[in-house]
Amino acid sequence: MRICSLIPGATEVIAALDLADQLVGISHECDYPASVRHIPVMIEPMVGKDGSSGREIDRQVKELVASGQRLYRLNEDALYRANPDLILTQDLCHVCSITPGQLRRAIDSLSHRPELLTLSPTRLDGVLDDIERIAEAAGVLEKGRALIQKLRRRLDHVREETSRTPARPRVVCLEWLDPLYVAGHWVPEMVELAGGRNVLGSQDVPSHETTWQAVEAARPDVILVMPCGYSVEGTVNELRRIGPTSAAWRRACEQQTDLYVVDAASFFSRPGPRLVDGVELLAAILHQTPGHLIDRTKVIKLEAATFTESCTS
Repeated sequence: MRICSLIPGATEVIAALDLADQLVGISHECDYPASVRHIPVMIEPMVGKDGSSGREIDRQVKELVASGQRLYRLNEDALYRANPDLILTQDLCHVCSITPGQLRRAIDSLSHRPELLTLSPTRLDGVLDDIERIAEAAGVLEKGRALIQKLRRRLDHVREETSRTPARPRVVCLEWLDPLYVAGHWVPEMVELAGGRNVLGSQDVPSHETTWQAVEAARPDVILVMPCGYSVEGTVNELRRIGPTSAAWRRACEQQTDLYVVDAASFFSRPGPRLVDGVELLAAILHQTPGHLIDRTKVIKLEAATFTESCTS
């Protein structure tokens, strides 16, 4: 089967099902596992290509959406050459990928009409259900069910372990830095599973813009900084960029709340198997044990001196 996966979470599912050799097209964000990076890219973003700041990206997106313009360009010639049997796309966030409408118009021009599977999970159960849908469409249903069972066992283990902890830290998850956005959809659920209390944002609904006043009023014990699509390094670089001009971030440097930067691109932004890794990572952050070191490529704690340096560099 010839598969085009136009969302990174679905690409990770395809790889986890041992079907990466059947991929004939991916999106510009599909970078995991490394073995998929040689596959032709079908999508070009219209914003953020020049290393723009988070505020500039937010401004460009809002302007394009308001004017009815596209945020992504589909390489229809590449799609035609790929001649896929199955295309995986999403209808959850039009800021994250091309719209199903754009894709359907391109499919109508193909001589061979592929199956189009649209994914729109908003909770962890939906993410797991989509693994089964992908596996069934790709003809490996039993392998998909086995993967889901393995992921559910890991979630059950975290739930069991964190249920024994008497304290549930108050947690705020920030999905964008400038302006501030609170994470929604599956992230609040991940926090609760990991033994925390999500005090801003709601399960099963999109992220939303917020203010530092709202963050402070929520009285968090922990702030998790997880801008959508960013690595730990990318987030720290963004903090350095916005720090000198943001009094609010300078004030955040002085707070006693524990602040952590996590690898959002790998473990929080993408609805795929590695969200389970994200739940395990959250549990390790919120309920640390003596002597346990967390991989600094996945998360770093911003100590006062480090964060001050980030905000004043």
